[in-house]
Amino acid sequence: MKVAAVLDVAPNKDLYLNRELGVLAFNRRVLAMAEDESVPLLERLKYLCIVSSNMDEFFEIRVSGLQEQIRQNPDFRDKDGLSALETLHRVSAVSQEIVELQYRLFNDSVLPAMREQGIALMTLATWNEEQAHWARQYFRNEVLPVLTPIGLDPAHPFPRVLNKSLNFAVELTGHDAFGRASNVAIVQAPRALPRLIRMPSNLSGYEHGFVMLTSILQAFIPELFPGMEVHGVYQFRVTRNSDLYVDEEEITNLRVALQGELSQRHFGDAVRLEVSDQTSPDMTARLLKEFGLPEQALYRVNGPVNLVRLMQLPDWVDRPDLKFTPFTPGLPDALAKQSDIFKAIQKGDVLLHHPYQSFSPVLEFIKRAATDPEVVAIKQTIYRTGTESVLMESLLAAARSGKEVTVVLELMARFDEEANINWASKLERVGAHVVYGVVGQKTHAKMLMVVRREKTETGKVVLRRYVHLGTGNYHPKTARLYTDFGLFSCDEALGQDVHEVFNHLTGLGRARKLNKIWNSPFNLHSNVVQSVRKEAELARAGKKCRIMARMNALLEPHLINELYAASQAGVKIDLIVRGVCALRPGVAGLSDNITVRSVVGRLLEHSRVFYFSNDGEEEVFISSADWMDRNFFRRVELAVPITDKKLKKRVIDEGLKALLADNILAWVMDAQGNYTRKKPTGARRVNSQVYLLSSLSTNFSGQNEPTSTSLP
Repeated sequence: MKVAAVLDVAPNKDLYLNRELGVLAFNRRVLAMAEDESVPLLERLKYLCIVSSNMDEFFEIRVSGLQEQIRQNPDFRDKDGLSALETLHRVSAVSQEIVELQYRLFNDSVLPAMREQGIALMTLATWNEEQAHWARQYFRNEVLPVLTPIGLDPAHPFPRVLNKSLNFAVELTGHDAFGRASNVAIVQAPRALPRLIRMPSNLSGYEHGFVMLTSILQAFIPELFPGMEVHGVYQFRVTRNSDLYVDEEEITNLRVALQGELSQRHFGDAVRLEVSDQTSPDMTARLLKEFGLPEQALYRVNGPVNLVRLMQLPDWVDRPDLKFTPFTPGLPDALAKQSDIFKAIQKGDVLLHHPYQSFSPVLEFIKRAATDPEVVAIKQTIYRTGTESVLMESLLAAARSGKEVTVVLELMARFDEEANINWASKLERVGAHVVYGVVGQKTHAKMLMVVRREKTETGKVVLRRYVHLGTGNYHPKTARLYTDFGLFSCDEALGQDVHEVFNHLTGLGRARKLNKIWNSPFNLHSNVVQSVRKEAELARAGKKCRIMARMNALLEPHLINELYAASQAGVKIDLIVRGVCALRPGVAGLSDNITVRSVVGRLLEHSRVFYFSNDGEEEVFISSADWMDRNFFRRVELAVPITDKKLKKRVIDEGLKALLADNILAWVMDAQGNYTRKKPTGARRVNSQVYLLSSLSTNFSGQNEPTSTSLP
């Protein structure tokens, strides 16, 4: 089996939408959750923080990529027909609009509503004399000892500013102790300092009063410059290119090469400058010049330059009435009735739908495998798992006990590289086999295999493979926030397939055809294309046909063209795309039969599900892959068929139909890439996430949620 070839298409603005603008459109939908007054108040604050975090990554990766494209190949045009420079101009304009709205919501809506509920952010302008005294004492005792002011002069050039760090530019006049007359100084806020500080309630006048470090520094930085006149103190923050470049054709040791790059990630080229809106024009011009940025890279904000730092505030406030209703993830009957997970899987495949259903069976599965004397080998892929992981600790314990442990660990998992390198070192120290997949092909597949020695009914001893295959990472924290499917099975054909894929990753030799699983970079793309074409043929023959698919992104142009052709043949196609979608739905004569919707709610929609009617013989797959070039051609991905009838129905109902019925959280996209939020008609109100929480989890009342009913 050969690696699939990447398929090029000619740029065509009539067929494809712009990727970067699609990412921004998703962030605008997230921001709409902060606008929605039916969303609990502290959750609205969280959405504002999430948008800031998303925009940070957008500039670090996507905007920096545009800048690199402008430098290296300015004439190149993407699939939508736009050059990188044209895209950058459009992106800058939309980003400014998003940031302006974000801070307007923060200042004019969320903060006043929080104060009414006894939760206040005590800004410098609101301090009374007692509060100012408390803040000054905090500054002198907790902050001042670790600050290092840097006056700019020939001996003190502009300091290196870390990516996304909090800094202050100070305008001043006068002469210092050495007679120097510098008029600019820089003060960097050490990362060790907390960005949010609780003010005693007897001083704040609120049950929950907080002060941001920015306010304290803004007020008292002048004390660092005795005898000089301070004219202005301005906060600023620089976002830098954070994509790592490793020449995979030249390196001999990926881990060593990556470690060398990680140390420089914080000092990549600047791509964005954020300043407080009070910053003087002279200082703004000075900062833009220092970082080599044009005016369009400047973002003036009315408030803290990093709202992400407020993400912890809701956790510090015990107000359940201002947060989403808590829930306890449920268990499928197969596991609730059988405490031995291996015996439960022997009786039939087990489907988990996270976070509505618990991730703990996955942790229990690996924990049990690590201590079970009958288990002889464990193999697992790791893409993201976090700096602390019960699952990884179980793998370490298994290796220490002498089991064969093999971990295919993806070192190039963006922003998790350092954590994965550390886990690799720990695993190797206890004797586990650690490999980094295939150079040039990220291992994004989510698979776990346990090989167990068991006796059959006839007394014969055999090795049985148990597998877990999923759409999400082996990360217990995100498993509480991301929607994903996971499948447990001891099906012999599936086990053989997973065994083969592990051999592809760790060994050498040609890839053999798998029994059931579709995998990239070999046949996932071609099989999806063939399934789309088959639905088109069924439509032309007047037979049952339909395509439903759910993913995080849809960008691969060849597949988009196939979907257009199927639509023209009469196939009804419903696409649920959380983020960016390059396909234009509803274009007369091109995509009349295609709908695209995005669901944005309290949980991050992360599942990938593919459905093909196949004349009533319904084919359903759960997958680790989005429909993007990289997932089809530059990554190791899996699409796993769901063959059990009951489980297949569950995936269709829970993973597709529930979201297609949603008229509370769903947004419908038009041919120009604009989204309109669905509105309930009559009494029928469907919030898919609340419906699934009510159906699958336990102890969930739904009282704080944006409206819900059962599905029709």
